[in-house]
This record gives sequence, structure tokens and C-alpha cells, in this order.
Amino acid sequence: MTDHTPAGIDQIAAREQAALLPTYARQPAAFVEGSGARLMDVEGRSYLDFLSGLSVTSLGHANPAVATAVSRQAHALVHVSNLYYTEPQITLAERLKATLGWPDGRAFFCNSGAEANEAAIKLARRFGKATNPSKFRVVALEGGFHGRTLASLRATGTPEKHVPFEPLGDWVTHVPHDDPAALSGAVNDDVCAVLLEVVQGEAGVRPVPHEVLAAAREACDRHGALLIVDEVQTGIGRLGAWYGWQTTGVTPDVVCLAKALANGLPIGAIVARGQAAGAFAAGDHASTFGGGPVMCAAALAVLDEIEQQGLVARAEEMGAVMHAHLEGLIAAHTLAVGVRGRGLLQALVLDRPVAGAVAAAALEDGLVVNAVAPDAVRLAPPLIIGEADLATMAAVLDAALTRVADQEGAIP
Repeated sequence: MTDHTPAGIDQIAAREQAALLPTYARQPAAFVEGSGARLMDVEGRSYLDFLSGLSVTSLGHANPAVATAVSRQAHALVHVSNLYYTEPQITLAERLKATLGWPDGRAFFCNSGAEANEAAIKLARRFGKATNPSKFRVVALEGGFHGRTLASLRATGTPEKHVPFEPLGDWVTHVPHDDPAALSGAVNDDVCAVLLEVVQGEAGVRPVPHEVLAAAREACDRHGALLIVDEVQTGIGRLGAWYGWQTTGVTPDVVCLAKALANGLPIGAIVARGQAAGAFAAGDHASTFGGGPVMCAAALAVLDEIEQQGLVARAEEMGAVMHAHLEGLIAAHTLAVGVRGRGLLQALVLDRPVAGAVAAAALEDGLVVNAVAPDAVRLAPPLIIGEADLATMAAVLDAALTRVADQEGAIP
């Protein structure tokens, strides 16, 4: 155990206000340690983590295999830049190709999900403009979230996020997430890519209908565009398959990865197959830190642990248990009206915009979840989660729903 900072949350918050730009609306907790599915704050309180750092720490906190791999690689070689070969990067690319089932796949590594989506957009433009100078447009879905850099922000289907930073250009067309005809109609010969998620995480854990995914694939094939699936939140086992697209029967040309790939260390990646794999040439894109030896060693340890512990199948199994618990909450509370999602990425849907109050009440009782939408509470526990922790989650949310309903003057 490390020594805890004597400062309480109020002092830490005051220090942050004086030192950091105010880009985050923090929740009232300051964490100092983690182990498995548990976190500990500066005051020594224990919390059950059902958010996993926004679907990142899928192996839980302080995973020994990842820590050992990072330490070993850090003692050997940390960085030489991408001017030179490093074997961990090549090995990781080979492993990702295997999990995707793409023998012809080729990878590019960066540092985050936003960067992965930027790389995929650049790849698609390079691919499109090689045949048609005007083939640079992208079609994306309303409610989709792809990052906060300028291009990934433009692709994000939430207009209110655009306003402070406009103009962002007019090269993206957004269509409803559940309208296959609108998607088909938006794709023409000037479109280089359709970019979408299988489950829209930031839109409230909202699955995209299969008909939309199939329409995207057909439209891309008809017009020579690339289908890019943003798997930043859904990839690496969370939905009960290595990648969300593998649950749909629709195969993309490019996948974008980050979050869980290195269990909390910064890494992002794209993997392209077929003609898309040949779109980039030397100098077309780069990253100083992307695919560094330490991050790749961590990611390889993550893939090893997932395979050895059977965590992909476990995510599907425990996801069914979690779904049953959430259905039980719906039966017990008029405030809870639905469940969305797959595997270990689900949301409890409420009948009014009080998700923030429910998440706050849960945090007070030692459960970390978040209000992913005004009327939806997101649950994304680590893939190692067990049935006892799922039962604890349900009990805490049961109490939180009761407390919020009482405060609202409703009968739970």
C-alpha cells in the first residue's frame, strides 16, 4: 500500500482549479490506488468500478501481467522513434491481424482513439483521391462520437460539440443512426468513407441497427468507399467478441482501436485490409510516440491475458448476468424503463433526465458509473468482473434509484 495524500477532496479540487485548464467536470472523488475491480480514494474509501476508466481498464486495475510487461520493457528500451524497427510493434500488429481474422491486414499505431479516427479519415481520403480528386467526403451517423481533434470532432454527430470551434468545414454528412435509406442516399461517388460505431457509446450506449450496418457496407461497395468501424470503446472483447463488428455479420475495411488495448496506457491503432491496406505510402502519416515499445508490450500482455483467461467469452456470459440484474431493477422501479447495449457495455435507461443524480447517489455508496446521457446510466465493468460484484452493483443501484425517486417525489 502506498501512503495516501493527507489532502482531502476539497483541497485537491482547489489545487486543480489553480493549476489546470477547466476542461473537465470532475466527480467528487480522487483515486489513488486500484486493484482488480476496486478503487481507493484519498480518504481510504473503497469503490467498485463499473466504468473501467471509460471502457479502458478491462483487465482491472494494477494487472500484474501488464505491470510486469511494462517494467521489463521499460528497463530494456522505451523509445527510439519510428525511424527504426522495433519488434514489439510488429508483433502487436501481427496479433491484431489474427484477432481480426485479416491475413492481409496492416496496422498503424498512434496514441489515442481520436488519433486513430484521424488516421482512418486520412487513409480514406488518400484512398479516395487516388481515383477521384473530389472523393474526400465522409458519411457518419447522428449521435456518433469519434473524438475531439478537429477532424474527429467534425465526424462526431453531436452539433452542440461543434459550435465553439466552428468553422469545421462541410466535408461530413450526418444521417440518422437508424435510417438505412438515408445512409444509402447520402453515399455517392464523392464519398471516400462511411464512419460509424456498432454501438454508439456516448449517445447513451445505443446499438446501431443491423440494417444500417448492412446499408453502409452495400453503399461503400457500390461507390468504391471504405467502411470504417470505430471500435475505440467496443473493441478488445467488451461486447463478447474481439470486436463489435464480429457480432454483426458486416465486415469493415478499417477498424479503429484504443481504450482497452493497453489497459490504461496511451495507445491507438487502425488496421486496414484489402485495397485500404495499400492506401498509405511512406510519409503520408506518422506519430512520434505511436507504437512505442512500452505501449506495445503492455498491449501484448493485454491480449495474452484476455486469451488465457477466456475473457471474450466471459464478457458475453457476465453481460447476460448484468442484463438480468438491470431487468430486475426495471421491474422494481418505475424510474428505470429500459436496458441498452451488449456484453459488458450496457446502459440503464430512465424515464426522466436524472441519470446524473443516480450516478452521484451510486458514487456516494461506493459504485462508479456515469451519466452517459441525461436519461441513461452507463455500466462498463472490467472483463474480469464476477457475479458477486454484479450483485453488489444491482444492490447499490437499487438504493440509488430509490433515493432519487424519493427526492423527485415519485414512488420507486
